[in-house]
Amino acid sequence: MWKLKIAEGGPRLSTVNNHIGRQHWEFDPDAGTPEERAQVERLRDEFKKNRFRVKQSADLLMRMQLTKENPCGGRIPAPRAVKVKETEEITEEAVTSTLRRALNFFSSIQAHDGHWPAESADPLFFIQPLLIALHITGALNAVLGPEHQKEIIRYIYNHQNEDGGWGLHIEGQSTMFGSALSYIALRLLGEDPDDDDGEEDKAVALARARRWILDHGGALGIPSWGKFWLSVLGVYEWSGCNPLPPEFWLIPNISPIHPGKMLCYCRLVYMPMSYLYGKRFVGPITGMVRSLRQELYTEPYHEINWPKAKNTVAKEDLYYPHPLVQDMLWGFLHHVAEPILARWPFSLLREKALKVAIDHVHYEDQNSRYLCIGCVEKVLCLLACWVEDPNSEAYKLHLARIPDYFWVAEDGLKFQGQTEMQKAGQRNKSFGSQTWDAVFAIQAILSCNLNDEYGPTLRKAHDFLKASQVRANPSGNFVAMYRHISKGAWTFSTQDHGWQVSDCTGEGLKVVLQLCYLNAALLLSQMSTELVGQKMQTECFYDAVNVILSLQSISGGFPAWEPQRAFRWLEKFNPTEFFEDTLIEREYVECTSSAVQGLELFRKLYPEHRRKEIESCISRGIRYIEDTQNPDGSWYGCWGICYTYGTWFAVEGLAACGKNYQNSLALRKACEFYYQSSYLMVDGERVTFQVKIRYARGKKLM
Repeated sequence: MWKLKIAEGGPRLSTVNNHIGRQHWEFDPDAGTPEERAQVERLRDEFKKNRFRVKQSADLLMRMQLTKENPCGGRIPAPRAVKVKETEEITEEAVTSTLRRALNFFSSIQAHDGHWPAESADPLFFIQPLLIALHITGALNAVLGPEHQKEIIRYIYNHQNEDGGWGLHIEGQSTMFGSALSYIALRLLGEDPDDDDGEEDKAVALARARRWILDHGGALGIPSWGKFWLSVLGVYEWSGCNPLPPEFWLIPNISPIHPGKMLCYCRLVYMPMSYLYGKRFVGPITGMVRSLRQELYTEPYHEINWPKAKNTVAKEDLYYPHPLVQDMLWGFLHHVAEPILARWPFSLLREKALKVAIDHVHYEDQNSRYLCIGCVEKVLCLLACWVEDPNSEAYKLHLARIPDYFWVAEDGLKFQGQTEMQKAGQRNKSFGSQTWDAVFAIQAILSCNLNDEYGPTLRKAHDFLKASQVRANPSGNFVAMYRHISKGAWTFSTQDHGWQVSDCTGEGLKVVLQLCYLNAALLLSQMSTELVGQKMQTECFYDAVNVILSLQSISGGFPAWEPQRAFRWLEKFNPTEFFEDTLIEREYVECTSSAVQGLELFRKLYPEHRRKEIESCISRGIRYIEDTQNPDGSWYGCWGICYTYGTWFAVEGLAACGKNYQNSLALRKACEFYYQSSYLMVDGERVTFQVKIRYARGKKLM
């Protein structure tokens, strides 16, 4: 059986907080009773049977383990379930009893280090590049044992659409990006559509996948990210890719198109990509690669006009067509700049640029303890380190951190990396949501007013948050490496990750202040030390405030990771056809709300610390929230789906800062929006409507 390991280290792993928050899965052939193993198989079969109706797993394997290890969360047995008839009055006793049952269960799935483990994965383009990279480096079977490979195969097949393809994410319609990468991944894992000796349903499923790819024009239509990975593998040609010149790292920092101005996720993707492109790296041309060359295209591989395919994108994937000015830039770089840079003495410039790019990769690797900022970057940096030196310590340190990204559930093994749904696009985040989940779990428990009964749960969660605050800035001259201050921040996941996030810091600050000083809703007296543990040092609060204040934009809004550095026109050069608004940092209503909530509570408790700056920051943040409200009273949410989510954060932020129905037109309009959308109690917004940038009623769920 698979076992979830919490806060455990291992060979070649470094940490700044004793691995608190780390979660990884290991397979133990001797674990579990026969009954438990049979139950796991039943859960897997149940998911497979319902996979087209319910796409998301329920983390049932994790729940089985944690509730067994921690029954009732250490509390007394839960009260009996309360059933209230429709005509019956709902009493306070019935509500309290139900809350206790919920909190007992919730406490039982808390890890011993204080966080709540959970899956943070939904896109279908995370695990596939890892398999490509491991195949190239020859480490696939060393890193992925038979049980790993079995569960990855299960996961990919479970999320195949009925038409044979795979989407950008598990709820999405089939795309060439998802389908070609998933097909390649299955082939690299040994699946064969012509295998008469294998499982018939899998062979049929793989054959249907190939048919979908060929019926939609073949892999020539894969978007730019896919073209990159297929070129690295050797089943596509670099001449069919738009340039990714590493020389951009050499232009003056003041330039508006310097990579240091990019959104951090985009910048950290470009670092290793530009290195691999600059070397025109191609992995070993194995028999599998030759076979894939025949399977993925509608014409013979050697007859394909690769330069003509540079801007060929399947219509299913084309959300953001390149503007003319972008295609002109790629054309100039391809036809003029690249031929020049390939010749001496200009080739010396390429060598210098490659050195700068890989130095940036190493800096980011070291400052994240080889976790990297996210899973897309993780695989790219791993491969770049191997290409530089297959025997390097950096490559070995990368391999050691791969398990941090694995998550196992009843639908199989996946590669974690939650995403921001920015319009049709998705931006991946880190290898888990440990801090983010913990801050909202704590707020939910506090809202039940049963703190005395659930003190041990709160105390463990408080200890986790204290151990998860970032205690140092990035190493060395971090400004020269285009990094921002991080001391005092909270990350989305763990302290080892190291990347500051504005909303995680705002919510983290708010919660640790609540745990230290909250008395119901009056904010008057301190909770007992015995209940929730020692409070954080005051300097730690000050550090968090410093990070929040440093991130506010001129508009008053808050970006997620770093201050906005680039002009908005740079988005014209966004090369990713299936993402929009991905090239530069921008403000978000959710981040702004969390930031001002944290500052507002801090201001009440520490009124003299940076008073004028905090007051100005809150005032500007509130103005930003009000100014970005839609005419119908809603706010667009980027980190959830979508208007419901954004409006919730906006309302919370306004209410925390003294706004109410009587004195705020924005809140009255928001209430009207919710009233008009009252069916949200049984319905939900759909992912597809986020693509259309409008609110629309989802299918009935209950």
